Amino acid sequence: METKIGKMDWIFLFLCLLLGILAEESFFRGQIGISYIVFIIAFYAVFYWRYHRYAFSHQRFGYLVLCCIWLLSVSYFLNNNMLFYALNIIVIPGLVIFHLVLVTSPKSFQWSQPAFVSYLFSRLLDALKYNAVFAAYLGKGMKRGVDDDKLLVWKKVLIGVVISIPVLAVVLRLLMTADSQFERMVGGFPNWFRVVDAESFIRFFIILISTAAFFCLMQVLFQKQIKVMMQEANLQQLPKLDAIISITVLILINIVYVLFTLVQFKYFFSGTLQGDLTYADYARKGFFELLFVTMINLSITIVVVTFGDRGKNGIKRLTQLMLTILVLSSAVMLSSAFMRLSLYEDAYGFTFTRVLVHSFMIFLVVIFIYTLVKIWVEKLSLFHFYFITSLIYYTAITVVDLDKIVVKENMNRFEHTGKIDVHYLNSLSPTGVLGLIDLYEKDKTVPDLQTILLERQKQANIENLPWQSYNIKREQVADKLKKLPLQ
Repeated sequence: METKIGKMDWIFLFLCLLLGILAEESFFRGQIGISYIVFIIAFYAVFYWRYHRYAFSHQRFGYLVLCCIWLLSVSYFLNNNMLFYALNIIVIPGLVIFHLVLVTSPKSFQWSQPAFVSYLFSRLLDALKYNAVFAAYLGKGMKRGVDDDKLLVWKKVLIGVVISIPVLAVVLRLLMTADSQFERMVGGFPNWFRVVDAESFIRFFIILISTAAFFCLMQVLFQKQIKVMMQEANLQQLPKLDAIISITVLILINIVYVLFTLVQFKYFFSGTLQGDLTYADYARKGFFELLFVTMINLSITIVVVTFGDRGKNGIKRLTQLMLTILVLSSAVMLSSAFMRLSLYEDAYGFTFTRVLVHSFMIFLVVIFIYTLVKIWVEKLSLFHFYFITSLIYYTAITVVDLDKIVVKENMNRFEHTGKIDVHYLNSLSPTGVLGLIDLYEKDKTVPDLQTILLERQKQANIENLPWQSYNIKREQVADKLKKLPLQ
């Protein structure tokens, strides 16, 4: 890989160094908050400066991905849900890499094809290679004008010093422990080794790695890839499922589902308990099984639609009919699961997990509707729609703050039944604490509520977080707690 470094490249390297410092400051100094969106703004400012004359491709989809990246980054500032906090540490960098590769890929390259995955990883591999080539380039630059013999001597001296430092540190510590007179004589000499402590070294290493990653990836993507990747070697070369076998499997499955739906239809949608079942048994025994079967049905449908041989017109129409029945049966099961979960929530209250599952089932409804259309309109792309819908869904549930829905529904339930789990609301994000404050202002007699708020108030008074951790919801909770008159 040929490396030519010009003036603009050196300026870009310096900007990447600043990005590396900002990355270390943003992500390794405490809990992430406003620092994420600050870093994303700086990162894309550098990216668009470097690529200001570059002809981007896939711009409409690229803007959608970019909007999702920005919204997910802002969620660290707006909300504080620990599940999405952890997931987005992986999701956002992955989306950033995907976005950079997407908008710098050839215009004729279809991102919804499996070949794009190979292309993405090839770009990452090229970045690693460029890293090694650039390091060798810097090494050659440092050697210019230096005598080889002297350079060899200095290398050996440096190796000797590096080997000696840990040995001397251990030996001095042992000798000082063995003889107090020697310890007084040497004094604080071992502390000299702490001029650069382990933490500083680790932070410097993080900055170095971040700088190299930013610089090498964007340098590689800036270069047009000459190699042409064959996209035609995709699904068409894969073996097709036999139409007769597919129809046989679908008929047998559909017979079971149709009978199951007819027999259990009244039981599913009656909204009342049957026999001696408790609410927990009714919801759990039915809900998880139905949801799991629905996912199996979706997988079967995708496999047949994508890899199945439709055959001639008669067999083709029969396959489409069987797939339609399968999707409609899945819709009935999904509706039943949704109602079971609603019944369970009415009896035992709302939790983050239950609301999240509710939202996921609504997402599945959208997926099934499109899949049903795809069965009859073959030119549509499943992966294209699934990816975009999944991206929008994930961004929406992250930004919307599902904890707010949980608090609202539990407060409504409290007004009607007088029942509420204050300990669970306390375990949620700061949104849950805001709900407890509102509850305290309405009813101060709720058991354990005042004790919980007193503990939260003490924590808010002593909490001192760095700027990187600034979160608007956390600050709102802290302000309300400090002003709350607790007895």
